[in-house]
Amino acid sequence: MKIKDRLALYFTLISTTVLLAVLFTVYFIFIKFLESDFYDRLNDRAFINAKLYLEADEISADSLRRVKIAYLETLHGEVVRIYDSKNRPRFIKDQQQFWTSDVINQVRKVGKVRFKEGMRQTVGVFYRDNQGDFVILASAIDQSTYSRIGKLRISMIATFFVIAIGLLLSSRWIANRILKPLNVFISDVKNIKSNNLDYRVQEGNNKDEINLLAQNFNQLMDHLEQAFILQKTFVANASHELRTPITSLLMEAEIALNQPRSTEEYQKALRSVIEDVDKMNATINSLLSLAQADLELGNLQTDTIRIDELLWRLQMEWQRRNAGKATLHIQMENLPTQSEKLTIVFNPPLLEIAFNNIIANAFKFSHQQDVYCILSANELGFEVAIKDQGVGIHQDDALQIYQPFYTSSKENTPKGNGMGLYMAHKIITLAKGELSFKSTEQGTTFYIRFAYL
Repeated sequence: MKIKDRLALYFTLISTTVLLAVLFTVYFIFIKFLESDFYDRLNDRAFINAKLYLEADEISADSLRRVKIAYLETLHGEVVRIYDSKNRPRFIKDQQQFWTSDVINQVRKVGKVRFKEGMRQTVGVFYRDNQGDFVILASAIDQSTYSRIGKLRISMIATFFVIAIGLLLSSRWIANRILKPLNVFISDVKNIKSNNLDYRVQEGNNKDEINLLAQNFNQLMDHLEQAFILQKTFVANASHELRTPITSLLMEAEIALNQPRSTEEYQKALRSVIEDVDKMNATINSLLSLAQADLELGNLQTDTIRIDELLWRLQMEWQRRNAGKATLHIQMENLPTQSEKLTIVFNPPLLEIAFNNIIANAFKFSHQQDVYCILSANELGFEVAIKDQGVGIHQDDALQIYQPFYTSSKENTPKGNGMGLYMAHKIITLAKGELSFKSTEQGTTFYIRFAYL
């Protein structure tokens, strides 16, 4: 059974139970009220008979009977008896005893009694008069009350079923309305597939449990999306960063095996291989650190890095890679006299990957033209500007270049795997830096800024 059906059913059961209790209470209170009212009428009838028969001595019994018939309403099954001290009926021609001596003596003893025998109600009073002590018993059946109670019972049953059906329908409507955000949530969840983990359910404006469920679900989706991206990007990052050292290893090995060489030459080749292997090992460890940092910030192995020294090291590496085809020019402007103002505390291989990715893009998108790297500083921090002479970044691509696996759709634009700038942006952000760019048709300049702590 659906939640909305259970809510409607439970609400209807509770409401109808309360309604039934109220109706039963009103029904029995009404019965007792009518019974009490009829007892009062019988009590009045008993005293009227006492006044008529006991105190109006000069009027004959027949005249009193005629007055009673003319002016008093005859009750259904009415019986009135006046008993003397010897429990004999008096004044009324009907000499039937009707009540036993035990009942008469009980009235004389107590003074006033009320009791019910089936549908018949009876009132007995003890009355003192100058003619003696008398017991007056008046009894009748309240037929009109039972008729009204029967009609009331039918009305209450009909009212109960009408209200119960109305409660069931209205509670179902209310349940549908209340749970409508939950239906929207379920519909949104059905739309989430493995290829659109960035899809989020609607949270709504109500601060209720369904809204909290949607918020927590979206948070869970954020973690799942991050985990899926982590799995995909780790492989892409590894292939992106290990391509160059593996190529270098193959070249070194092929050159060494191309022809017989001396022991010193083999040792030199092996040392070069060891250097590349060490760099691959550092890259792999850094990529693992980056993957872990995607889930837990602050878990990186850090060291103090001099930015100017890093740039000179990168210049030498790119000179070796490009083999004189294109040059990485390094310029220093307005540097501080304190060398510690050009340092940051971060993971060195990761920061080198970030700079290398930006520089590699600069060479690639400028078709292997010279790239200029300018280091400058001011009172707020220092900045590295990496400028190329390429075709620039199209406006349609500007907002998405930091997304993983995003590449430009332009036909005349060099293709990549879409991980370079994503990794650079991620790493520089982890290093508490800021990455931005300006682009024109004459080239693009990326700015890497670090503020003084």
